[in-house]
Amino acid sequence: MRIEATITAPDSIEELAAHARELDRLGYDSLLVPEAGHDPYLSQMILAEHTRRARIGTGIAISFPRSPFVTAQLAWDLQRFSRGRFVLGLGTQVRAHNERRYSTPWPSPPGPRLREYILCVKAIHEHFRTGAKPDFRGQYYQFTLSNPFFNPGPIAGVGAVPIHVAAVNPYNCRLAGELGDGIRMHPLNTPEYLRDVIRPAVAAGAAAAGRSLADIEFAINPFFATGSDATELAQSVELIRKHISFYAATASYAAVMRHHGWDGVGERLIALSREGRWDEMPALVSDAMLETFAIVGLLDELPQKLAERYGGLVDAVNVVFGPPYAALQPRQRDLFVRLGPVLPALQLIAGASGR
Repeated sequence: MRIEATITAPDSIEELAAHARELDRLGYDSLLVPEAGHDPYLSQMILAEHTRRARIGTGIAISFPRSPFVTAQLAWDLQRFSRGRFVLGLGTQVRAHNERRYSTPWPSPPGPRLREYILCVKAIHEHFRTGAKPDFRGQYYQFTLSNPFFNPGPIAGVGAVPIHVAAVNPYNCRLAGELGDGIRMHPLNTPEYLRDVIRPAVAAGAAAAGRSLADIEFAINPFFATGSDATELAQSVELIRKHISFYAATASYAAVMRHHGWDGVGERLIALSREGRWDEMPALVSDAMLETFAIVGLLDELPQKLAERYGGLVDAVNVVFGPPYAALQPRQRDLFVRLGPVLPALQLIAGASGR
C-alpha cells in the first residue's frame, strides 16, 4: 500500500525543498499538493528537483479554471522534469467556488464536462507524444489547432501522465473507472460508502470501457486524529472534528452523510455554514461520527487501525492531519516526520484492491 503525504506551502522555497527531501528519504511513496490556499502546480518543480523516488502530483487540482491545454502543458512539463513521477489529480469543485472564487463559468453539470475535459487532455498529450493532427471536437472543449512550435515533443523513456479523478458521487466514480488511472476519494468517506457506492460505480465505468478494477488505483484520503500521547491525541481529535464539520457542510457530499443516516446533521451544518456560524459547527459532530469518518489513535496504533479499516479496499492512503491552514503547517510537517518510524508497517498492509 502506498502511503502519501500532503505538502502544503512552507514559508520559503528552501523550507519546502528540505521538507520534500526528508519525506522522500523517510520513504513516503507520494508527495501531493492540494489546491487549497496555494496553487497546486507551482511547488511541483521544487518537489521534482529535490526528490528522487517518491511520486509527486496534484491532490487535487481544480479543472475548469484552467483550459485543457494549460493543464496538459503543465502536466507534460512536470512529467518531463520529474522523469515520469508526476500524477495529475483532477476534480471539479462545486459551482459556487467556480463562479464566485475562480470567476469560472458553470454552463452545465460538472460530471459530463469533466469527462470531456479529460478526453481533451489525453488528446493533447497524444499530440505531444506522436505529433498526431489535433482533431478533438467536443461540446465544451476543442483542440484542433497546433503546430511544431507549440508542441514540446515526446518525453524519452517516460510513459503517459497518469490521471486520477476526484470522486464522491456515482457519476465521477464511473468516470474514474472509464477514463482514469486512479480514483482519489474525498476525506469525508467511510469503508461502508466505499464498498456500497464507490467500488460498484467504478466497476461499472471500468466494465463499460472494457477494463477491470485492477486497472484503477484506489486512493483514499482519510482523516487521522493522532499524536504521540493522550494530550496530543485529544487536541488532534478536536481539530479533526472541526475539519469534518466543514466538509459535511457541503451539499455535494450529502450522499455520504445520508448513507449513514445523518441527513439531519448534514442539513444543520449546511445551514450554519451559510450563516457564517463556523464556530458552532464542530459541536454537531458526535463521537460516533468522528470514529466513523476518522482513524483515531496514537501514532504507533495507526498501522493496525488502518489495516482494520481499509485493508483490501485501497491501494494508496493520503494521510490527512487537518485543514491546510497556514498556522497548522509546522504541526502537519512535524507529524509526517514523526510518522516515519511506523511508515514501513503502514506500507506492508496487504490485500489492496485484490491486486
